Amino acid sequence: MSGFAIVLGAVGVIGLLAAGAPVAIAIGLAVALYIVMGTQVPPIIIAQMMASGADSFPLLAIPFFLLAGILMNTSGITQRLFDFAGCLVRHIPGGLGHVNVVASMIFAGMSGSAVADAAGLGVVEIKAMRKHGYDDEFSGAITVASSTIGPVIPPSIIFVIYGVLAEVSVGALFLAGLVPGLLMGAALMVQVYRIAKRRNYPTLPRATWRELLLSLRRATLPLLTPFIIIGGIVSGAFTPTEAAVVAVAYAFLLGFVIYRELSWKSLWNALHTTAVQTATIMFITAVASVLGWALAQGRVPQQLADVVLSLTSQPWLVLLLINVLLLVIGCFMEVIASLLILTPILVPVIKAVGIDPVHFGVVMTLNLMIGLTTPPMGMSLYVVQQISGIPFDRLVRGVVPFLISLVVVLLVVTYVPAFSLALPQAVLGNR
Repeated sequence: MSGFAIVLGAVGVIGLLAAGAPVAIAIGLAVALYIVMGTQVPPIIIAQMMASGADSFPLLAIPFFLLAGILMNTSGITQRLFDFAGCLVRHIPGGLGHVNVVASMIFAGMSGSAVADAAGLGVVEIKAMRKHGYDDEFSGAITVASSTIGPVIPPSIIFVIYGVLAEVSVGALFLAGLVPGLLMGAALMVQVYRIAKRRNYPTLPRATWRELLLSLRRATLPLLTPFIIIGGIVSGAFTPTEAAVVAVAYAFLLGFVIYRELSWKSLWNALHTTAVQTATIMFITAVASVLGWALAQGRVPQQLADVVLSLTSQPWLVLLLINVLLLVIGCFMEVIASLLILTPILVPVIKAVGIDPVHFGVVMTLNLMIGLTTPPMGMSLYVVQQISGIPFDRLVRGVVPFLISLVVVLLVVTYVPAFSLALPQAVLGNR
């Protein structure tokens, strides 16, 4: 009966998702069906497990990092970062494309959200690129691609959720994402240079020392944000969750007291947006905790591990199979839902073949970020299409070269674990 209930639950999830039901509702109803038909557990336990799944101190970081990113976007900070990035790289062929990438890498150290990057910086970036004669297709595509760096360079909401699910240090994950995030930026800039040379895109004059120093002075306080967050975590001054609170306090200080570009109305809107996004994420998280219990009861992770090990025990081949699986799923499922559903299933598999869960967390995040750039569920595509008005098919066509660059980085990070593990091992050791 239990096996039949598992199959019925899986079919139920697929059917509900295909019918357009919200992810949390689809998973919740399917899991409830399994518990009622396949176990002797009283249904009231579902509510208790949902409450327990959401009752996690590290998960408190999610609303605070979301709020910090929104406050940064609404207090003039994104324009300051864009101007500073422009003074650094605008003179390279494809100048504003490089500015787009560098600005995203800097903003990634503040918000931890790809959508916040695409929505906030995207408006500034696409407007500037249009003004200087760049094709809409290229401008939108590089904005989509560069936004994927947000959840890889710390801090990262995705790493917080994965760390809780996989029982891995969030601080170690933050450090593990730094080098891969820089590799993503470098790969995108190489592609920008190649396309710009072929299409003869304009370059802007090299910034004078005076311009560079002035832009640095305007951007200095925002640039301190990632150093405060990561420095505090590494030094032990505060946990990743407390770092998120510090980030909000610092963003509030910059927006209200120093720059005075944040109004009470914009603060209220930021709080409202944060509440809605947090409720959505936490509802899915609570339901996913019940799903994790149901999977454990049905021994699904162990059975999957047995199947994989019967095929191969080679870590490189297991990683290849998982990468293909995640890339395909990323085309059809939202990032948070994919993370919450697949982490409890895949982590036992990678542990069984000796793959470090911190390294795997970075690999999984890179896969899911690539999913943001692929139709039909690529959220960054939809955000950029909405703020720019660029036809969706043109945007998808323009993203393809950058998608190739991101996949190359994924393969490098997958098969050279040192890119992910060297920094946390050097800084944290066995902590």
